[in-house]
Amino acid sequence: MTDLTTTATGADVRVRFCPSPTGTPHVGLVRTALFNWAFARHHGGSFVFRIEDTDAERDSEESYGQLVEALRWLGLDWDEGPEMGGPYAPYRQSERSDIYQDIIQRLLEAGHLYESFVTNEEMAARNESLGRDPKQGYDNHERDLTPEQRQAFRDEGREPALRLRVPELDRGFEDLVRGEVLFPATSTTDFVVVRAGGKPLYTFVNPVDDALMGITHVLRGEDLLSSTPRQIALYTALVDIGVATHIPRFGHLPFVMGEGNKKLSKRDPEADLFVHRKRGFIKEGLLNYLALLGWSIGPDRDVFSLEELVAAFDISSVNPNPARFDQKKAESINGDHIRLLAPEDFLERCVPYLYDAGVTGEVLTDSERTLLSAVLPHVQPRVGLLGEVPGMVAFFFTADDALTVSEDAAATLKESAAAVLDSALSALKALDSWTLESLEQALRTALVEELGISPRLAFGPVRVAISGRRVSPPLFESLEILGKDSSVVRLEKLRASL
Repeated sequence: MTDLTTTATGADVRVRFCPSPTGTPHVGLVRTALFNWAFARHHGGSFVFRIEDTDAERDSEESYGQLVEALRWLGLDWDEGPEMGGPYAPYRQSERSDIYQDIIQRLLEAGHLYESFVTNEEMAARNESLGRDPKQGYDNHERDLTPEQRQAFRDEGREPALRLRVPELDRGFEDLVRGEVLFPATSTTDFVVVRAGGKPLYTFVNPVDDALMGITHVLRGEDLLSSTPRQIALYTALVDIGVATHIPRFGHLPFVMGEGNKKLSKRDPEADLFVHRKRGFIKEGLLNYLALLGWSIGPDRDVFSLEELVAAFDISSVNPNPARFDQKKAESINGDHIRLLAPEDFLERCVPYLYDAGVTGEVLTDSERTLLSAVLPHVQPRVGLLGEVPGMVAFFFTADDALTVSEDAAATLKESAAAVLDSALSALKALDSWTLESLEQALRTALVEELGISPRLAFGPVRVAISGRRVSPPLFESLEILGKDSSVVRLEKLRASL
């Protein structure tokens, strides 16, 4: 058979991301979008966003909105698609029915489709009568029904489905990720592309849209690998009737696994893109980590920018083995990207989380912005998620008499805490200059040298007194920002409680 596979490169590259609008965006789905986007951008080609919304029972406008929101938040811009338009509009399958009906008719007239009346129960009975497994499925026996036989079924009130006449030959292709893949002829029988009643199935509309939109490369999840021979058979028929000029090249991306090496399902919390955003992932960190689920920019290097991803991305370098979503590693990489943010950018990204936690207003006042500008540079190196910031800075925005000590912080106080606080109060009250250097020198002298206590035990009670937390921004910087009056009041309050 003539090789009809595309050889497109460079600006001719056209890839698509075509999710169904069901549920919230899954990180595995986003990883697929990212790889398609990076492939298109690497080659200077086009990234097409298309919505597969032909299942009215499962699809929703809410989910469609979330898909659009997800791509926009992540910065995965599309060249053609919903809310963007393009030469092959519309880009929602629910709006393309007339297009499908025309192609269905052309395939029927060319003999690539034929009417099928058999029910599942009848097919099982037929297999059993012929000594085959009842679950074996369809055996192509209706390919050559006569007009009289078809009319007889219609007279019984049956409506036909339409099946694609699949050539009986071995079907192989060079997978961009997995190498050569071969399916024997017996693995693909004639399959339904249009339901009884005339509604085309996903197995029909997906390749048809790819053909009409000139898609050159199909990068999708490995769960769809088994359907590829069917798609190739349909593409071949579309080429025959002049709808397609080529068969796209396929690359099947590895599964994203969760805990226990099970495929990450929509029910797993770490699968939900917006859960990660709510916890405080920034788009740079999350995209970086998702790129590592099956691909690597180089040995011993995990942190890179989106621009570096685009420059280096090679689909043939994707590892076909399943990739596990490691929450701790994802947070670590996110923290690396947080530390790369400019201070003002970091501040602005923290505001929604501070507002949601009730720490600041939705729009910062001048005093809130001034305080955050002083505090956040000391927080930025210490957090892996933006959602951790409110807990780290809330004590700066809390009245001295309203500050409470968390249980885990209180549990760190040893028998020496009272003596430590007494010495700290004496040293700090005596200071005329409230600077970082004078604070550190006074407390080290009073607590470490004079009391002979290790720095960890010496400074711990002071940290708990001023922040109410076990972990906080650096102690001396926190004291300097809080000021002498508030610091003394907080130290006295904790001392009185012991």
